[in-house]
Amino acid sequence: MTRSIAQGGIPPAPMTAVQEWREHWGLVLAAFIGFSFHSLTTYSAGLFLEPLTAAFGWTRAQATAGLSIAAMVSIPLGPVIGAVVDRWGARVPAILGLALTAIAVSGFALANGSFGQWIALWSFYAVVATGIKSTVWTVAITGTFTAGRGLALGAVMCGAAAAQVVTPPLTRMLIDTQGWRAAYVWLGAGWGGIALIVVALWFWDARARYERASRRIKDEGARPDLPGLALSAALMDRSFLMIACSTLVTMFIGVAFIVHQVPLLTDLGIAREDAAYLASLSGVAGIFGKLGTGWMSDRWDARRVGAITLLAPAGALALLLLPDRSATVIIVAMIVIGYASGAKLQISAYLISRFVGMRNFGKVFGIVGGLIAAGTGFGPVTAAWIFDRYGSYTPFVILGIPASVLCGLLIHCLPPLPSWDVPPTSKRQ
Repeated sequence: MTRSIAQGGIPPAPMTAVQEWREHWGLVLAAFIGFSFHSLTTYSAGLFLEPLTAAFGWTRAQATAGLSIAAMVSIPLGPVIGAVVDRWGARVPAILGLALTAIAVSGFALANGSFGQWIALWSFYAVVATGIKSTVWTVAITGTFTAGRGLALGAVMCGAAAAQVVTPPLTRMLIDTQGWRAAYVWLGAGWGGIALIVVALWFWDARARYERASRRIKDEGARPDLPGLALSAALMDRSFLMIACSTLVTMFIGVAFIVHQVPLLTDLGIAREDAAYLASLSGVAGIFGKLGTGWMSDRWDARRVGAITLLAPAGALALLLLPDRSATVIIVAMIVIGYASGAKLQISAYLISRFVGMRNFGKVFGIVGGLIAAGTGFGPVTAAWIFDRYGSYTPFVILGIPASVLCGLLIHCLPPLPSWDVPPTSKRQ
């Protein structure tokens, strides 16, 4: 009988994408639900503005200050959680992070009107929520899926899209029927509790599965030898730097457009009601972007798929600047922008996992998570400044065209994807 890897035997033959999905669908489902809970506060924050300002007399800037804290805290803590995941796996941080984040979200119900206390509650949330940020879920997926990695990443990223669809009406219903304090508790303990149960049952990443197998054969000291670049080599790798730069610019432009898309469209002469519908259409296109780009990356050259996807918004933004825009042109532009916005994060995760390998993927993607937070935090502010300065979003739309071209070209110019079938010490020295 052939021995297992943990027993020193011959490694099994690589699985097909279908076999990977059949074996690990529970992992994808758990990561999907866990990632959706991480997106909860972003999509519910707007619904709590009115009750918080009415209850405490705060400004809207004060009520939403916590989101900025969460974004800024994730910059220095991103590499830390990445290092933890690389050392101990994603399962423990995910379970602990979900439990503490559920407590933190529920804890917002304790707000007493003190702005200092509100900042303290959000600071606690910002720290513990790093345990359920995208790094944790992407490390588990990229370390488990190979043939079906792109589609699996896309499915997990759809967790954020699901939260975007479900959170606003659910939060509104809870606030209207239970009050804003109870709404925080229901969202934290309810959604977080469900996520915690599902993750505890099915979220077994590659390292956790290996250690379970090792315990069964009394070989607890062994660790899987993951292929990939050393951390210093990964951070200096030209391909990684190109992907990181593209990710930063993409998030800067993409998130700014998402946040400002309704007023931006009205600034371009579109009725506010129509702009809201177009924003929803863009969100639906984002779901197809995650799944479609993932499916194509598993079958064709991921560099070309990513380059075309990130380049496409340049043409869409140019369409929005046309003097005589028809309804069809506007709809096409919003679908293209939404599709690309939905795919941008998984393109980054997929390509980084392929170019630097899995040896230090958590640390590397944790650093990229800091760039994502920076783009997410400063992009919308910059778009707002441009509008305040020029009285129009048109300069921002114009800026987005060369920025999108740059992002697409950076991905297009990447070298061929490396193979990690040989030991990492012999790769790309």
